[in-house]
Amino acid sequence: MAQVARRTSLAASRAARTGAALLCLAVAVIHVLDQGGFPGSKTPRYVGIGYYVLEAAGVVAAVLLLRSRSPAGWLLAGGVALGPLVGYILSRGPGLPDYTSDVGNWTEPLGVTSLVVEGALLALVLSALRSIRRRAR
Repeated sequence: MAQVARRTSLAASRAARTGAALLCLAVAVIHVLDQGGFPGSKTPRYVGIGYYVLEAAGVVAAVLLLRSRSPAGWLLAGGVALGPLVGYILSRGPGLPDYTSDVGNWTEPLGVTSLVVEGALLALVLSALRSIRRRAR
C-alpha cells in the first residue's frame, strides 16, 4: 500500500526551525563577542543596552522556534536578523548619536560575519513567513 507523503510547510519544518534557532544563537554570540564578553563594555550606554536586548531576543527566539510552531518565533527571529542589519548600516554610514567610532568601518571581520549570519537568518525567516501566508490562503 502506497503512502501519501504529507508536505510540511517550511515554517513547520523541524530542520528550518532548528537552523533558524542556531542562527539566532549565532547572532547573540557574535554580539557578546563584539561587546567584549558579558557583561561587556559597549558605549554609549544605549548601544550596550541594545546589545543586551538583541542577545536576549536571540535566545528567546531560538527557544520559541524549537518549542513551538507558532509564528511568534519566526517574527522574533526576523527582528533578531533585521535589527542588527539596520544598526550596522546606521553605525557605519551616518553614525549614531555619541557613537561615531565605526563610521566607514564596513569591513570589520566580526561585522561582516554578523552580516552573513543575519542575512541568512532573514532569508530563512522571510521564506518561512511566506510559507505560513500561503498555507493560510
